[in-house]
Amino acid sequence: MGAGINPEMREQIGEVFSLTEQDIKTYSPLTLAYIGDAVYEIIVRTVLVGQGNAPVNLLHKRASNLVKAGAQKEAYDRIRERLTEEEMSVFRRGRNAKSYTSAKNAAIGDYRVATGFEALFGYWYLTGQTERMLQMAKAGMTEETERCDMKN
Repeated sequence: MGAGINPEMREQIGEVFSLTEQDIKTYSPLTLAYIGDAVYEIIVRTVLVGQGNAPVNLLHKRASNLVKAGAQKEAYDRIRERLTEEEMSVFRRGRNAKSYTSAKNAAIGDYRVATGFEALFGYWYLTGQTERMLQMAKAGMTEETERCDMKN
């Protein structure tokens, strides 16, 4: 099965919708987290669907468990030692951003780390670093995540 995030997809979207190239440094960390949330979600959903057909309610439950703040904090803990200085800077900006929303059923610390984690995915996506993004997504997932049992 092909990757959920096609390396050319961002460029194709920009062309079709006549979007102009933006300097990544002009984006707020919450904007990076906004797009990063969606990008990470599509990676997770692609992995789950790629493991085989399953009832949609089970797919949704499993995806929700993988993208919630606590799970993203754990994924970040697995990749933090692999991040470059620039990536750590993006993470810190996201983590420290003043958000006017909070996660349901999440500790504030986990929510802030998850926001930084999502900012990283937004950064990688918007800068066209698809291979790096997918490597870090895989490194952040546990073996259990990669071979999840869709029966529960």
